[in-house]
Amino acid sequence: MKALVISGGGSKGAYAGGVAQFLIGKQKKNYDIFVGTSTGSLLLPHLALGKLDKLHEIYTNVNQRKIFSLSPFVVKKKGNREYVAINFKNTILQFIKKKRTFGESKNLRKLIRNSFTPEEFESIKATRKDVIVTVANLSKSSVEYKSIQDFSYEEFCDWIWISCNYLPFMSLVTKNGYEYADGGFGSVVPIREAIKRGATEVDVIILESENMERNKVLGKNPFSLMLSLFGYMVDQVERSNIIEGKLAAINKNVVLNLYYTPSKLTENSLIFNKKLMSLWWEQGYAYAEEKYLTLQKNKLK
Repeated sequence: MKALVISGGGSKGAYAGGVAQFLIGKQKKNYDIFVGTSTGSLLLPHLALGKLDKLHEIYTNVNQRKIFSLSPFVVKKKGNREYVAINFKNTILQFIKKKRTFGESKNLRKLIRNSFTPEEFESIKATRKDVIVTVANLSKSSVEYKSIQDFSYEEFCDWIWISCNYLPFMSLVTKNGYEYADGGFGSVVPIREAIKRGATEVDVIILESENMERNKVLGKNPFSLMLSLFGYMVDQVERSNIIEGKLAAINKNVVLNLYYTPSKLTENSLIFNKKLMSLWWEQGYAYAEEKYLTLQKNKLK
C-alpha cells in the first residue's frame, strides 16, 4: 500500500500542494493512505479526491481573514521582510472575555466546511481510502489520529480544524470532554502512523529544509519571541518524528521518499500571503519534478 504523509507548516502548505500536484497529477501516483498534521490535514481530502485545481485555488487565495475570526497579531513590513506584532486591542479583548488564547480561528472552521462538501466526504468514504488527521489531546497529554472512516461529516471537519489550531494563537477546542489543539505539538511528521497502518511505500512532504542548522531571527517583542520559541519546540518534535519514521521504515522494509523544502520559506508560517503562497506552490512542483528527473538519471547510470 502507498501512503502520502504531509507535515504541519501553516501557509507553507502551498508548497506541499505543488509537490503533491506533481506526484498525483503528473506521476499518477495512487495512494491508499493519507496522513497529515495541521496544514497537511487541510490538504488531504482534496488530494484523496484528486481535485488538484480546486486545492490550488483554495491555497493561493487564502488570507488572514479566512483563518482568524479574531486575529492575535498584525503583520508589518520592514523592507522586504514581514514580521508580526501583537494586536493589543484583540488581545485585551480576549483577556476581558477570560479566554485562554490570544486569538480565535473560527473562520477556518467555516472555510473547511465551505470548501469540503458532504458529497465529497461521502465520495472519499466510498473509495475506502484512509484519510487520517493528527490532533493533540492536551487533557490526556497524548497524540491521536482520526480517520475519515470513523466519523460523520461534521465530526471530521471538526478534527481537520482542530489539527490546525496552533495554540495559544488560535482556538482551543473542547470535544468529547477533552481539550484539543494542533497535532504538531506531538507529531509534526506522522510517518510512523502511516507505516503502522500498513503502508509499504511512503512519500513524505516535510515543510522544512533538510538542513535546519541556521541562525533564526528571534522576536524583538514578547509576542514575536513566543512565536520563535514555539517554532523551536516544533522543530525538535519534527526532528524526532523523522528519525522515528526512518527507523520504522528500516524495520518494516518500507520504501521512504522524503521531499523537503530546498530552503527556509518563511520565518512565520501564520502569515498568509497570496503572492508568496502562489510562488511556493510553483516551487514545490518544480522541486518534485527535478527530484524525479534526478532519480531517473541515476537509475540509468
